[in-house]
Amino acid sequence: MNKIERIEAVLKGDKPDRLPVSFWYHFGVQHGRGSRYAELALDFFRYYDLDWLKLMNDYYHPMPKGLTEVKTGEDLKKIRPLNIKETDWKEQLEAVEVVAKELNGKAYFIDTVFEPWQTLQRNLAGEHLPRLAEEEPDALIEALDVVTENLIAYCKESLKRGSAGIFLSSFAAESEMDRGNYLKFAKPFVVKIFNEIGNLGIMNTIHAHGTGVYVDDLVDIPAQIINYEDRHPSNPSLGEMKRKFGGILMGGIDKKKFTRLTPAGVRENGFEALRQAGDSKVLLAPGCSVPNWFYPESAKLLVKTIKSAGR
Repeated sequence: MNKIERIEAVLKGDKPDRLPVSFWYHFGVQHGRGSRYAELALDFFRYYDLDWLKLMNDYYHPMPKGLTEVKTGEDLKKIRPLNIKETDWKEQLEAVEVVAKELNGKAYFIDTVFEPWQTLQRNLAGEHLPRLAEEEPDALIEALDVVTENLIAYCKESLKRGSAGIFLSSFAAESEMDRGNYLKFAKPFVVKIFNEIGNLGIMNTIHAHGTGVYVDDLVDIPAQIINYEDRHPSNPSLGEMKRKFGGILMGGIDKKKFTRLTPAGVRENGFEALRQAGDSKVLLAPGCSVPNWFYPESAKLLVKTIKSAGR
């Protein structure tokens, strides 16, 4: 099987010649042009000979005009609908176009997006967000609605330009967000995004970021794929999650076992992933981004180990 056939077999629930494998990290080049980032991402993809590419997205939602922080209810009202082509996201869309052209007919790639809550947290409201959730819940929900529409517009444009799905990061875990707040300020907006893009991508993925994932609140989100840190003891194993979720799982690889280990130790990470995954309905990957300072030969050995299991 080639890379596309292998992914398509997994998505159909069929048994591929071997399970597909990929991993990712933040490149830290959000100050630069999207075309340059695309070159780096493609170099990374080719060097490790991965089965699909997760295109990281480190460009940010713009601040409201004239503000350096969103800290009041009035500030929240200044978050407006965007023309995404006039924001820094235009650079990510340029990267999407370059990658789509280069990988056309060769491999699938997915594009990363952060849920509305995280979008606010990353730069707009930052340290003020927990307080705003308590003091200005109505204004916060209105702002989240606006950000949601901006993200939907971005996702549709990304899918139109060639991404096979949206990888949406969500704080669906105890370590990141109180469940009550998650159900009020995060999940409804995540569901809305997936409802809007559901028939536009074949690899739409919900990423539950953190430990102690809210399993029952995760499995009914309308995404084709779930990604989470299955190797952390506070989270369910892939086998346990398969009994809860009928779709495709993305996991098996321990993100913490990329660094400060010998190549042999990292290779064992691959064997452990294979033991966890079974032979179908899994895309082998870490449960989150890996450190970007790992030893390249170790990562190549991990990928080789997984690939050799299908021979």
